[in-house]
Amino acid sequence: MKISVYGKDGCDACKEMRHKVEHSIERWGWKEKVALNYIDMSTVEGMAEGAFNDVFRVPTVIVEKGGVHVARYDGGVGDSRDLKACLERLMDDTAGQRVH
Repeated sequence: MKISVYGKDGCDACKEMRHKVEHSIERWGWKEKVALNYIDMSTVEGMAEGAFNDVFRVPTVIVEKGGVHVARYDGGVGDSRDLKACLERLMDDTAGQRVH
């Protein structure tokens, strides 16, 4: 499973979201099961990746399982318990099932 956080340098909400997701994955003991990827939307590569995934606002969090986008949070994850519930379902669900 992979979580991508799309943000920009200098964006406090983006920095906070990246830290929140990273801290949550560690706290729940899923560091070996979940890859965390940060995409800097202030770079050409980041803008291209964001355009490919229809990211129009930051922070945006996209959860992938088996190469399929299964959850998305535009503007960031509100409560880390929501993310935890989503990931718990994904640990048991099939790869292509959309949960959020």
